[in-house]
Amino acid sequence: MRRILPLVLMFLLLAATVQAAEVKKQLPGDLTLAEARKVLETALIKAEAQGVPMNIAVVDAGGNLKAFVRQDGAFLGSIDVATKKARTARFFNMSTAQLGAASQPGKELYGIEVTNDGLAIFGGGELLVKDGVIVGAIGVSGGSVAEDTNVAKAGAAAFESVKKNK
Repeated sequence: MRRILPLVLMFLLLAATVQAAEVKKQLPGDLTLAEARKVLETALIKAEAQGVPMNIAVVDAGGNLKAFVRQDGAFLGSIDVATKKARTARFFNMSTAQLGAASQPGKELYGIEVTNDGLAIFGGGELLVKDGVIVGAIGVSGGSVAEDTNVAKAGAAAFESVKKNK
């Protein structure tokens, strides 16, 4: 009996651990996959309307890739640029256009683009904010800076409408 009791207790502990692992919790300030998909889908519609193949990346609050799409014909080199735009916006809590303006020669952040394994400091990276908390960012690359920015802003606007409908 003394040998069985520790085994039973160990089994119950293991079962409780497995059950706790199966409970999926949404962390406060986290971007859900459904939200990331909505941002991505809306940005994709805008990219298609512009007629320019794009790479679109959505990152979570930690700057980790949450969703990504590369349209047929989009530049291969823009995969990295789109992802860096999203991460750059998230890392510095501002759009990449804003960071770019602050990093011009003679400005306070001149040279920042060489930090963090390289940053993207031109338009096309926008923040995703929920209830005043930054929960992610979108980065777009493949067209002109204006085209990339238009697509990123469309995705960010879709996020605004998703959170208001909840």
